[in-house]
Amino acid sequence: MDDADGVLFLDQRGTGLSSTVTARTLAQQGNPAEQAAYLKHFRADSIVRDCEAIRKNLTADYPEEQRKWSIMGQSFGGFCSVNYLSRFPEALREVFTCGGLPPLLKQPDEVYQKLYGNVVERNRLYYQKYPEDVLRVKEALLSLKEEHVTLPSGGKMTIARFGQLGIYFGFHGGMDSVHGKSQYAYEESDVDCSTGIVLRCTSDLEQFGFLTRPTLAKLDGILPFENTVLYALLHEACYCQGAASNWSAERMIAKFPELLSMNSDNREPFYFTGEMIFRHMFDSFPELGSLKETAHILAEIDDWPNLYNEEQLAKNEVPVYSATYVEDMYVHFDYARDTASRIKNCKHFITNVWYHDALSEKSDELMKQLFALRDDVVD
Repeated sequence: MDDADGVLFLDQRGTGLSSTVTARTLAQQGNPAEQAAYLKHFRADSIVRDCEAIRKNLTADYPEEQRKWSIMGQSFGGFCSVNYLSRFPEALREVFTCGGLPPLLKQPDEVYQKLYGNVVERNRLYYQKYPEDVLRVKEALLSLKEEHVTLPSGGKMTIARFGQLGIYFGFHGGMDSVHGKSQYAYEESDVDCSTGIVLRCTSDLEQFGFLTRPTLAKLDGILPFENTVLYALLHEACYCQGAASNWSAERMIAKFPELLSMNSDNREPFYFTGEMIFRHMFDSFPELGSLKETAHILAEIDDWPNLYNEEQLAKNEVPVYSATYVEDMYVHFDYARDTASRIKNCKHFITNVWYHDALSEKSDELMKQLFALRDDVVD
């Protein structure tokens, strides 16, 4: 970091090379209650304290006026950025967020009610794009129901787990990845996801009457939760401030009966879910199985510290440049816009033509927009 303009990519705690969280590493912490107590230190507030410790260390020899740094947060990274603004604004030169302005709420029930609406709409658009998949998906699910399929990892390929493929619907090209050709495969997985799941299942069933091992291997590896248990364990907790989540997504889905419905009428589509976390996952994903009790304890914790200081945000002096996507399936536009309005000195770029992963998929265009906000470019 001799170069003052260098870029530092951080593995937040529990990921990458930073105390990776797996079922086995968590077992070293003791029983489920001790594991849950340990995991309370892996939310945005702890991540930001890590960042601040790193900044102070790296800039210790810099002149005082050069010790501030600029930060950029994508998705949950944006949640961390707003936490940083709340806690250590004196450390920041400027802040960029992409699809990542958090809802300033105490608990996620309202968030999931909004997001499920987005998920329903993305399902509608999926079947509008691929109407033939209404029957194809139903046939694949019927096969899973009749066969009681076990995956190569030992996991269970249930209808609910199949439904979680909808997690991809909010990405650029994500619908195509579920239907046919896929550009997505999580880096941690060595599974080739070059052929979409629905067409692969249809091909197997038409030729053989069952799902082949290569197809099951793709189903086994396309969802990220085996290699990112922290995501499953703390996804709901990342919204909580002084309140318990109590399996919010699982409770709120009852308001959307069209999701995961196996209507016997083959003209009625099966609607996938999104990135939400459910208790059944701790039965169908082997890596999560031993963490079921830990997950229950985390879901019941009601003394989570506050993540955001709204009084500080209202008087914020740090320039903030935020990109928000109207069609974002993971960070609801209404809450992002509300949060932007509560952060003083926040300039907001809004678009309805990009999705949540625009930072990676539309990098050049997005960065031009954010830098234009920063530079006050008027076209």
